[in-house]
Amino acid sequence: MQGEAFEKAAEALRNGDLDAAGLNPQERLLLEFAGTIARAAYRVTDEQVQGLRDAGWTEEQIAEAAYIAALFSLFVRLADTFEIVPPPVYEPSGIPAALTDDQR
Repeated sequence: MQGEAFEKAAEALRNGDLDAAGLNPQERLLLEFAGTIARAAYRVTDEQVQGLRDAGWTEEQIAEAAYIAALFSLFVRLADTFEIVPPPVYEPSGIPAALTDDQR
């Protein structure tokens, strides 16, 4: 999703609002899976993974989503550890709601 046509979806995703992002059911399941990994990977269930398969995601796509979610979590934790914050130019609207302390 790139370009002006997807600005609202991008903003919704930036803020963690899957309802406002206009995702199809398959995309939403995949992002919920990634969110589970980011928040508490031990809560991923066999049923959740089977739901992804049933929605049409391949084993390779599910694995790639898991790797990306895990890596992103690593980067966020490292940035938090070393108090690395993006320059304001990258966050012109302020900190995304998805990154507030109560959402991590």
